Amino acid sequence: MPAKMDLKAFVRDIPDFPKAGILFRDITPLLADAEALSCAIDRLVEPFKGKEIDVVAAVEARGFIFGSAVARALEAGFVPIRKKGKLPFQTESVGYGLEYGRDVVEVHTDAVRPGTKVLMVDDLLATGGTMAAACQLIEKLGGTIRGLTFLIELTGLNGRKKLNRYDLHAVLIY
Repeated sequence: MPAKMDLKAFVRDIPDFPKAGILFRDITPLLADAEALSCAIDRLVEPFKGKEIDVVAAVEARGFIFGSAVARALEAGFVPIRKKGKLPFQTESVGYGLEYGRDVVEVHTDAVRPGTKVLMVDDLLATGGTMAAACQLIEKLGGTIRGLTFLIELTGLNGRKKLNRYDLHAVLIY
């Protein structure tokens, strides 16, 4: 696999989706290409090799695609963070603000124990609200966040500011 593979060539721009004025970064072409997907996983993992990661945690839904692959590459476990009401066992939850309203993320209470070293993964860093809530959730259970890794960062939305206390890595910057 080429070390300098241009992954942006596999991200399709969709103007005015899901509403007028939004430029959506569609990663489905990257997911469909075995070489590009493999390269993306390698680049998500690279800064965290040898960092003693116990589990990788990711927020549904696209975060699961990358999170489980990153967990496999790091020989770590995987912890799903879901929207409220989707997990069958006892959960811990954190609410967070959206542009118009609030949302809640949850994790099983036994998914992370005190001192567990966690790498947080998602496909996209935009405003940072969802990832900030997910980090708060992991820390509420006593986990230690070793870093955050994203396929794409949209710098114009300043999400990094909400997460500046963490070691943050993004593969593609827009």
